[in-house]
Amino acid sequence: MNPQWNDDVREIPSVIRAIYECISGPAGAPRDWERFRFLHRPEALSLRTVVQPDGSTRAHVFDQDSYIRDVEPFFAVNDFYEIDIAHRIQRFGQVAHAWSLYEARTSPDSPVVLKRGANSIQLCFDHDRWWVVSTIWDNEREGVRFDLW
Repeated sequence: MNPQWNDDVREIPSVIRAIYECISGPAGAPRDWERFRFLHRPEALSLRTVVQPDGSTRAHVFDQDSYIRDVEPFFAVNDFYEIDIAHRIQRFGQVAHAWSLYEARTSPDSPVVLKRGANSIQLCFDHDRWWVVSTIWDNEREGVRFDLW
């Protein structure tokens, strides 16, 4: 473990930033999966919404290892940078929910937006740090848009 990762988990905005840093990078560059795992509780799950050709949707659920296996082929051949463009955090005691609106681009400063969407991130505070417990996301599309609060 890199001692600097402790800074990632002290505050929720830092957790959000670190998640995006872990999955962003140029095509073929290794992602920092060790850091990604450090941000998440071992039993954390992620859920991607999938839109079928007929317009219906389904959920695809991942643990950390299956998520990594799923996205690595894409990252191997695609420049991909996901950027937090706005977030809202609600906290009650040791539990928090963060909405993070994101844009995906081929570089951090590219004017071309590949996609936009929202991450719903659930966190808990335990042992002097924040842990990601689950993440659910959906991409913006016709009929599914968001406002920037």
